Amino acid sequence: MTTAVTGAQQRIKPPKLHPLLRYVLIRLGISALLIWGVTVVTFLLTNLVPADPVQAILGDRASADPAIVAQTRKDLGLDQPLVVQYFTYLGNLLQGDLGVSNQTRVPVSESIGTVFPATIELGLGAIIIAVIIGLLLGLLAALKQNTILDYVIRALSLIGISAPTFWIATIAYYLLSFKAGIVSGAGRLDPWVTPPPKVTGLYTVDSLLAGQMGTFANAFSHLVLPSCVLALFTIGLLTRFSRSSVLDVMNLDYVTAARAKGLPGRTVVFTYIFRGALVPIITVVGLAFGSLLSGAVLTETVFAWNGLGQFAYRGATSLDLPVIMGVGLVIGIVYIGVNFIVDVIYGLIDPRVRVR
Repeated sequence: MTTAVTGAQQRIKPPKLHPLLRYVLIRLGISALLIWGVTVVTFLLTNLVPADPVQAILGDRASADPAIVAQTRKDLGLDQPLVVQYFTYLGNLLQGDLGVSNQTRVPVSESIGTVFPATIELGLGAIIIAVIIGLLLGLLAALKQNTILDYVIRALSLIGISAPTFWIATIAYYLLSFKAGIVSGAGRLDPWVTPPPKVTGLYTVDSLLAGQMGTFANAFSHLVLPSCVLALFTIGLLTRFSRSSVLDVMNLDYVTAARAKGLPGRTVVFTYIFRGALVPIITVVGLAFGSLLSGAVLTETVFAWNGLGQFAYRGATSLDLPVIMGVGLVIGIVYIGVNFIVDVIYGLIDPRVRVR
């Protein structure tokens, strides 16, 4: 009797997780480890900066007094061993505390929460423009391979990748805003326009939620030019990559079989070719979006767009270590979060990915 019960217990196996759920949990665990790695790298790189943050805070005159310097180091915790400083920093992070700016004495998390929506709005505008134009141009170039249209599109994409962003931003602002007046000038709104009630921090979205169509039109007019400038590099990248991906799929057996069945050309292109090429393109789109959010410093500077890029620039030039570490951590989390979302989309689109 006992043997039979033991054998039955041995035959009972724990329920298996759904492959997609298992895949998501694994990716979530990897993302958590990567975020911890970002905290280590950010902390170490910031503390390896050769300049002295205490001198940057106190200035030349106060830095000449050893007592003031020693007290400031003690107040900032810089007199502790590096390991103790890191674990103090990590413990504060777990409580949502990114520290206090050495220059403004405002919590870094509060400052990032104020400026980050502006960067998100700019990045979203740029990635939407880049995806629409880049994918259409790449698909068109692949379908018209080795024609004049293909050569023109490839040349334009190369220009978009190669042209310096700050140069394009300066020329576009001077010609289209200052000279022609086609688009609005610097900033997120005109000086006489009151920002909408804050819900998301995105002026275009918040003005729509508040029903302020005039504010929406003004915010949108300010958003168009910097978004287009920021999107140019990504448009060139997506055009070339999507063209290559579509060409790789066009010669596969299942596409040949679809054509042999006599399916309409539009069905073959969008159902078979474009869908098959979509998986690697998603990776590029995800990485490009992360890059747009973290690399908009020059564009934000030219257009006086008060976002994360300008905030990071001010922190770096003033050697504000809490600001530098806070921005570095946020940028790292953005990249990791975007990659996690891309991985999940991979698993939803291609079942082969989640069973590996």
